[in-house]
Amino acid sequence: MDKNEILAKLTTIFHEELDNEHIVLNFETTAEDIEEWDSLSHIQLIVAVEKAFGVRFTSSEIQSWQNVGEMIDCIVAK
Repeated sequence: MDKNEILAKLTTIFHEELDNEHIVLNFETTAEDIEEWDSLSHIQLIVAVEKAFGVRFTSSEIQSWQNVGEMIDCIVAK
């Protein structure tokens, strides 16, 4: 699975978890760019991403992400 395929799958997850079909993700997207992406929904997103990709993230990995691209890099590395 390449980064663009992961981005497409993440977009679907964000649509479902944040209940907003209008969200458009790119590699530079941050929580500041999406109104519904707050601290509580962040946890829900992480759980959904871990389940969808069959991975587990450490808290230090999660805290190091500056944008969706870094989340994708972490998924690729696992």
